[in-house]
Amino acid sequence: MKDSATKTNFDSSPLGELSVFETEDGSYSLKSSHFQEAFHSSIGAITEAKKKFLFPSQIERFEARKQIKVLDVCLGLGYNSACLIEALISTSIGLEWWGLEIDRRPLKLALNSQKFKSIWSSSVLEILESILKSNAWERENSKGTMLWGDARQKIKLIPEDLTFDLILFDAFSPSHCPELWSEEFLNYIANKLMPGGRLMTYCRAAAVRKSLMRAGLQLSSLIPEPKSEKDWSAGTLAIRPSTNWNIPLKGPNWKPLSIKEEEHLLTRAAIPYRDPSGKDTSKQILARRQKEQEQCKLESTNDWFRRWGGEQSN
Repeated sequence: MKDSATKTNFDSSPLGELSVFETEDGSYSLKSSHFQEAFHSSIGAITEAKKKFLFPSQIERFEARKQIKVLDVCLGLGYNSACLIEALISTSIGLEWWGLEIDRRPLKLALNSQKFKSIWSSSVLEILESILKSNAWERENSKGTMLWGDARQKIKLIPEDLTFDLILFDAFSPSHCPELWSEEFLNYIANKLMPGGRLMTYCRAAAVRKSLMRAGLQLSSLIPEPKSEKDWSAGTLAIRPSTNWNIPLKGPNWKPLSIKEEEHLLTRAAIPYRDPSGKDTSKQILARRQKEQEQCKLESTNDWFRRWGGEQSN
């Protein structure tokens, strides 16, 4: 990946300074100085949006439905929702969409980029523009509502009885943004899934997976790119069990958790991030988890790592 010289200076903003760069598939992305992370992995922004969010959604399942409900947690530049909306436009399926994001700038910068805009149809671009300018959008049998701010508080503005078919969960990594990967927040998110509903995330961390399991979700592992054979998982698909839906442990780009992944959930890496008040800082959450890890009697992640090899994960 190549960094460009384009930068925006907002040191006091939630994401800090944002740097523009081009991903390996040629699509446009950003890096956050506050979280010290890129918004997308090395495989590329548009590729990641399709393979980790759109494909596991299997929207063809909803062909008999008049409308589906989708929650996008951490909208960012808008890739994940844009891919989904683009796919739905060619169908008769309507959409009720809700989005959560702390900072408007990533979407604003994306919509000022010709490279980003060239990917999407005019209909999708109109929706993204409306999200940015009006915090809402509406067309035919579809509508959306955008909530800007800390997702831990803003999610409570979504009607309590509203549950979702799909949740796109794309926060920065747990080690840099534990606020959105806490046991408490993930449990709240999981309870927003209707029976048969799916949550997709790039994250494969044991702490996150264990929290999702305790929240009652069934987990599968997203299959990594063939060129990444040493990379044992590309993310997680979590499904709310249902008597009316056939719960697929295996699909086009996901598979059951391997023995290696199951054993990962028995190590200290599976100790959750805890945020009882929903208002703690990342430092407080990380310190709390570290203390619990030091006091627990679970197998160390290093021992698991030595037994299985591959890329280590905390």
